[in-house]
Amino acid sequence: MSRDAANQQHRKRERPTSRAQSPIAIGGELRKFEPVPDVLVLAAIERAERHHPRQSEGVPRSSIARHLGFVHSSWTTRRLRPQLESLMTARLLVHSRRHGIVIWALTRNGRRRLAAAVKVGEVGELWESPQHRHWRHARAIAGERIDGFRDEVRSALDEATGVLDAANPHSDAWFGLAERLQRSCWQLGSAMHCLYEWPEPDDVKADVDDYTEPGDETLNGSERIRLRHLRTGRRGTWRWSASDPHG
Repeated sequence: MSRDAANQQHRKRERPTSRAQSPIAIGGELRKFEPVPDVLVLAAIERAERHHPRQSEGVPRSSIARHLGFVHSSWTTRRLRPQLESLMTARLLVHSRRHGIVIWALTRNGRRRLAAAVKVGEVGELWESPQHRHWRHARAIAGERIDGFRDEVRSALDEATGVLDAANPHSDAWFGLAERLQRSCWQLGSAMHCLYEWPEPDDVKADVDDYTEPGDETLNGSERIRLRHLRTGRRGTWRWSASDPHG
């Protein structure tokens, strides 16, 4: 079974179930550091590079840890660093700095070693990728909150009707209502996107929201720009609060 096929099977699990991955799982998600084979570290770095928004060579230790399924902490760093340095000594990895942060990348020998390991089925399964975990969490949260968002939109519309029917309401009522309607409608739209429109990411490439949708090509330039602006941050569940979603 190829590494990507193995990852497809792993992604279908709600929680890790294999004996190698179940100990000390934290909240059913990430785990404390435990020793892993060198080829799995190489595979984690290679996948982290593919999932980087710019697919650039080299990723920091924090990214490597997450792709291995480890909580990024000083404990993890202290135990992962010697293995990375050993792989560098073996000329399978190289490190450099980007914006002052140490990043690790596979050398040509490292890529050859990984390809050979994949070919004979030596790599095994990587932990669920961070981008797939983000997608899964967003869907779960959207499913829990979408009814509440609908109720909030209904309430805001009821308030709008009351203001509209009132005799000469103060202008501040409209300004406050505009803010509430914008916030509640955006939150509902964001939840609907996460629940119904965001395709499940695979491990082949980075899952980057470019804020486009099928049919956008039929729109004029200014309308495409307007819609892309409105869609900005639509996958960010941390925005689902009482604050301005674009603030």
